[in-house]
Amino acid sequence: MLYKTRGIVLHTLPYGDKYLIVAIYTELFGRMGYLITPARRGKGGVAQALLMPLSLLELEVEHRNDRDLQRIREARSLSIPTALQTHPAKNAEALFLSEILYRVIREKESDPPLFHFLFDAVRHLETADAGIANFHLTFLFRLAVYLGIRPNRETYVEGRYFDLLEGIFTEEVPLHGRYLNADDSRVMARLTKMTFANMSLFAFSHTERSAILGHVLDFYRLHLPGFPELKSLEVLRALFE
Repeated sequence: MLYKTRGIVLHTLPYGDKYLIVAIYTELFGRMGYLITPARRGKGGVAQALLMPLSLLELEVEHRNDRDLQRIREARSLSIPTALQTHPAKNAEALFLSEILYRVIREKESDPPLFHFLFDAVRHLETADAGIANFHLTFLFRLAVYLGIRPNRETYVEGRYFDLLEGIFTEEVPLHGRYLNADDSRVMARLTKMTFANMSLFAFSHTERSAILGHVLDFYRLHLPGFPELKSLEVLRALFE
């Protein structure tokens, strides 16, 4: 049966000599795998330019519950042309965040609040002209809300320690040892105030930004079993140093 849905490209993998398997987070079906024939001169298929990380698409798809890989009948870009690909910092952000989303979103079912958050976040990245170095930090903290692992900002008081296991700020040093010191906890508390609208107003040193990203990823690993080491992390860090 044919359906129309919006989608966000997460990952592309070659399959044999003629095909691609593309992971797309869709508005109607959640995460789906699509078997795609890349477009070639004079022949049909899906243009590979549409399949860059975090590309926004309008799709007409064949969907059958009895198969793992679905098919795309038609794809049209909803992205701002070249907004991410021609901007080195935005391109690095897109590579990094698409890798994270590919690893943490597994559900094959519709989740409209999560989809709308992701779609709007990509739009913010496409149009942002300031604060880009803070985008991934803002994104990861906001994404945690939809993954059910949001840190509790309300427990912060100056001098407290952020407990990575419990997701709260505490007066006493946690006995399990998975916590941030008072200085890093202060930076974490600042992070919780950032939004896409105000991220350009927050100034972090390269050292602070790199350290807090490491802490946020540690938090993800503790709360999301199987969260891997990320291939694109060093590229992102190098770009903002």
